Amino acid sequence: MAKKRADGAAPAPADRPQPIKAGIMPLASLKDLRKGAKQTQKDLAAALGVGQDTISRLEKRSDMLLSTLRHYVESVGGHLTLVATFPHQPSVVIDHLGDGKRSPKKQRRNRKASEQEES
Repeated sequence: MAKKRADGAAPAPADRPQPIKAGIMPLASLKDLRKGAKQTQKDLAAALGVGQDTISRLEKRSDMLLSTLRHYVESVGGHLTLVATFPHQPSVVIDHLGDGKRSPKKQRRNRKASEQEES
């Protein structure tokens, strides 16, 4: 049986990349987050309005939309923060990716295009 780390987190598998500075930011899979929140796949599926099989597939994916990841993290009680790291520069938190709504400028442009099509 694997030993727990001093910080209480489950040990990371050997093939998972380690943080640049040990102990700064623990690594966790989506499954680790869900289990840490003491939720089953069925619990999380109900919260997200999907089937348990969808949660199973999400936890195995290597690529997904940020909005999907954000919903997953929020459903287990967290908040997703996207951090970009660069060599020889401090890390940057990306604070705006868009909210899924069209900007007023795009709305005006689309309205004008619709009006021109109707004429």
